[in-house]
Amino acid sequence: MPLNLIKLCVGAGSVEDLESWIADCKAGRDTLDHTTRMFPRRKEDILPGGSLYWVIRGMVLCRQPIADLEEVTGADGINRCRIVFKPQVVLVRPTPRRAFQGWRYLEQDDAPPDMPKREGGAGLSEKMRRELAELGLL
Repeated sequence: MPLNLIKLCVGAGSVEDLESWIADCKAGRDTLDHTTRMFPRRKEDILPGGSLYWVIRGMVLCRQPIADLEEVTGADGINRCRIVFKPQVVLVRPTPRRAFQGWRYLEQDDAPPDMPKREGGAGLSEKMRRELAELGLL
């Protein structure tokens, strides 16, 4: 079972904002990535098969499969971690999550499940999914 990461999606107010950012980033680039300060010590547990779960406005709403974790050095000489993603965004059951700094490990057993297509949840608007999750109906 792969290990995952969880991180706040700062600057995005919705999954659509994140997808728009992804579309903008893909233009003219070979990879889709996000750089963070700390490098995970458990890289072997994350790859292959781990995902980064995004917390958007207090709820875990989606995940992006991780393709690679690369150590990079910034222009300031500080080592960082480049998280390279696969380009897909997978909706998950909305799950409340308080704010935190940086990223955290997220065990597969604690990760919210993907939105099943058969229940029709994936076709609901983000606002509706949030409200149903808050009521415990999703």
